[in-house]
Amino acid sequence: MYKKILVAVDGSETAKRALAEAENIAKTYDATLRIVYSTVHTIEGDMEAAKKTGHEILDQAKSSVSIPNVETQLLVPETGFGLTSITEAIAAAVTDWDADLVAVGTANRRGLERFFVGSVAEQLIAKVDSSILLVRPPKA
Repeated sequence: MYKKILVAVDGSETAKRALAEAENIAKTYDATLRIVYSTVHTIEGDMEAAKKTGHEILDQAKSSVSIPNVETQLLVPETGFGLTSITEAIAAAVTDWDADLVAVGTANRRGLERFFVGSVAEQLIAKVDSSILLVRPPKA
């Protein structure tokens, strides 16, 4: 059913849970797993430092999985700032690689915080045609 599974990570516990779920699905379907991390443009940002952080997070994520067919990709958005640039970069990676499934953690925001901040997961739902697995944080 799934041959290419893309999982977006950011170093958070929820992203680690999404990676574990994606790994389980990849094992079940003998699928290739691609782990991506998107840097973010900030007005005062140091892109080299952001890339270094991204590579560290990707290395940690890759070392936490036990399947052999794992790829990593650092995404550097061409334009935009904040969540929008992250979402655009991940959506482009999904399309370019022709992923069957996208796994992503969700912060589980509610109320005004969700209205003002939104989420990468929510924006991805509107931008990609692939199936999306949303992994929530553990219940408190």
